[in-house]
Amino acid sequence: MKIYQNNQIGISNTYKSEKQNNEIPQKECEYIKNGLENIAAYNRAAISFRGYHGDRQPAKKLFWILTGRNQIYKDDETDSKTYNTLYGKKWVTTNPEDLLKRTPEQAIQSICTLNDNYEIPSYILSPNYGDKWGRRANYIEINPRTVALAQGDEKQEGLLNVIKLLPAIPPSGKSYANCIILSQLYPTMGNCNDNKTGNNSLYSADLHSGISKNLTSRNLSRGKERMGDDEQVKAFNDLAHIRGLKTGIRMPLSEGQISVQGRPFNWDRDEKAFIDACCWAVELGFDSIFFDSAKHVGSYDIGNYCGEGRVPNFKQMQYITSQIRKKTGRNDISLVGEKCTNDTRFNDMGLTAGNDWGKADNFDSVMHEFRQQKWNDEYAAGPVISDDNDCGGVSFETRLNRIKNAFNAYEDIGYRLPTYMQMTDIFPLSPYTNTHEQMMRSENRTSFGDIESAYNNIFNTSDAAYEYRMDVYKEFANSIGQ
Repeated sequence: MKIYQNNQIGISNTYKSEKQNNEIPQKECEYIKNGLENIAAYNRAAISFRGYHGDRQPAKKLFWILTGRNQIYKDDETDSKTYNTLYGKKWVTTNPEDLLKRTPEQAIQSICTLNDNYEIPSYILSPNYGDKWGRRANYIEINPRTVALAQGDEKQEGLLNVIKLLPAIPPSGKSYANCIILSQLYPTMGNCNDNKTGNNSLYSADLHSGISKNLTSRNLSRGKERMGDDEQVKAFNDLAHIRGLKTGIRMPLSEGQISVQGRPFNWDRDEKAFIDACCWAVELGFDSIFFDSAKHVGSYDIGNYCGEGRVPNFKQMQYITSQIRKKTGRNDISLVGEKCTNDTRFNDMGLTAGNDWGKADNFDSVMHEFRQQKWNDEYAAGPVISDDNDCGGVSFETRLNRIKNAFNAYEDIGYRLPTYMQMTDIFPLSPYTNTHEQMMRSENRTSFGDIESAYNNIFNTSDAAYEYRMDVYKEFANSIGQ
């Protein structure tokens, strides 16, 4: 880690009849009527975890607002470009830039088509892999700001556009989960909507100031019915869960990279505000939190620390992880530490997994590490395909070899090491950008100032990139039934 088509389109009678009773006291209504957008007006001294108060069926609400109907139809694009496995798991092979040009309506219908179920369930559960699923999961980080809709100097609809990519991401397999980690949930400390180079690094977060406007749609409404920011986040998680994916977010731990409603963050004063921000994320449906700079908690290996400001002390981090689980009631939450090794201190810290074992270039080395850690079913540190500091330049052959090693180096799949990759490891980015550049700043990469060319310039559209992606899909397919 380093520091450096809107849908303006009321709820149908059918939808209304399906809604559960969400009545809440008038006093709370005033606070939550616009979802988490109103958190900035909330009394700083009274910041407290309150839970999710949005619509109980946000994915259904989203589809109705997008289309004005409840009926979901078969998606022909999905039907013609489906990658089928022997185990009933499916995804589409459509190029990612073409997926971004589709509508959110088509994306939702694609998800339902892949499931052979043309309705959105009233009650959606996260895929069940037990309480310790995170110890052996495959984590895939996706930057919603990179794929967001760019208009002028602003970006929005990052969540809707990640939803468009979901049909092309392999779902979880038989024995372990695939987990999508969003690089951002909360606003950055700078102007995170500015497409120009500036203080908008995703290694920072302004807590209790709502959801980042990069992620949400400004005008997602129909008649008097509006999709609140929190409901958009919850709908995204529900649709990812329908796809058979776990989800998570990245959270910084460095004091100088966090603010609370615009004021500087202080670990002595704002520990509770940090815990509450994590709990809100879990209540919005996320299954995992990836803690940036977690290795350095308690001033551990501080000589290699690249963050700004203090990180929590060891006991403080233990308290934070225990409180997140206690307040949310989610004992299955996966808490992941960046750069955390196989040292037992990270297990004692309350973490589930770490990603500083190293690159997965050598099969025998990954297998050796598997054998070293298979005694522990609560925590493991696993290999990295690429991380947020990836500056490009790694050949497709090297990336594919790392995936093969990481996916296959085990003797008992119940104790496989967790693995880590970035969006570019599945959907190769344009050779003119890279993962770290996208983490550091938000740029409108367009040739002609139009939305379509912006999407074309996000990804590598060469034949070699397509062939690589098909090879990656083969590795997912081979591992999905294990």
